[in-house]
Amino acid sequence: MIKTDYDLVIIGAGPAGLTAGIYSARARMNVLLLEKAVPGGQILITDWIENYPGFPEGISGYDLSEKMKIQAESLGLKIESAEVHSLNLSGEAKEIILKDRTITTKSLIIASGASPRKLGIGEDKFFGKGVSFCATCDGPFFRDKIVVAIGGGDTAIQESIFLTKFAKKVYLVHRRNELRATKILQERAYKNEKIEFVWDSVVTGVEGFFGVEGVKVKNLKTNEEKTITANGCFIWVGILPNTAFLNGSVKTDEFGFIKADEKMQTSVPGVFAAGDVRDTPLRQIATAVGDAAIAAVCSEHYIENLS
Repeated sequence: MIKTDYDLVIIGAGPAGLTAGIYSARARMNVLLLEKAVPGGQILITDWIENYPGFPEGISGYDLSEKMKIQAESLGLKIESAEVHSLNLSGEAKEIILKDRTITTKSLIIASGASPRKLGIGEDKFFGKGVSFCATCDGPFFRDKIVVAIGGGDTAIQESIFLTKFAKKVYLVHRRNELRATKILQERAYKNEKIEFVWDSVVTGVEGFFGVEGVKVKNLKTNEEKTITANGCFIWVGILPNTAFLNGSVKTDEFGFIKADEKMQTSVPGVFAAGDVRDTPLRQIATAVGDAAIAAVCSEHYIENLS
C-alpha cells in the first residue's frame, strides 16, 4: 500500500466536514481536518435552527456547530487551521498544497461548503459599512434603523424576521410576486408588522458616502425606479461553491458545484464530496450530515481496497 501522511484528509469544517471527521475518527483512521476559518461553516451565522432532528425547541447555529466540534475532537479528530491553495490528484497519493507545505493522503473528502452570492451592486464598497450577508452577525448594529433585505428563500425570510428584533423597519425586496420560502416562514413574515414587501423588484445599487444611506430599487413590471432611504442592506440571493482551489481537478457542474454519485464519489477515485459544495437538490444541515456519513464510510472502504 502507498505511504502517505494521512489515510484521509477532510477539507472544510462545516456540518459535513465535522460529521465526516466524527465517523472517520471513530473508525480509528489517521485523519486530518483542514479549515481555513473557524469550524462550523455557514451555520455559525445562522440565528436559530428548527429543522435539525433531536432539538425540538430549536438550537442556535453556534451551539450546534460547537457540539459537533466537541464531539469530533473527543474522538481524537485533529483539526488544523490552514487554507488549501491547490490539489494534485493525478497520482494514487493525493497531494494537498498548503501555504507552507504539501501533505499527502490516500483519500480525500471535499466539504468546503459555499459562500453567499453577490449581486454587483456595491457590496464590496459598502461591505462592513452597511452591507451585510449575516443578520446574526450584524443585526444589532441596526437597532431602531431602517434596512433593506434582498431575497425570497428560507434564508432571506428567516434572517429578515430576525432583523426585526433590532430594526424598526425591514423592506424585503423580491424579484417575484411570491416567496420561495417554506410556508411556516412565509406565515411568520406576513404577520410581522415591521416587514414591508417590495414585490417584482430588484436592487440596482447602494448609495452613500461613508456608509449606506439609500438603496436603489427597480420594479421589473413597470420599470419604475426609486430609492429607499435606509441604513443597511442585507443580501440573501443564493450561494456559490468554495471550489476555486480545485482548478479543474474534479468534475463540476456549470456553477462549480462538485459532481458526485450516490456514494459521494467524485470523478477521481478516492476523492469524495459532501455538503453544500456538492451538486445536490437540497442544501440543509441534515443532508450535509448524511452526505458526510456516506463519504466517510466509502472513503474507509476505498482505503481498505487499496493494494
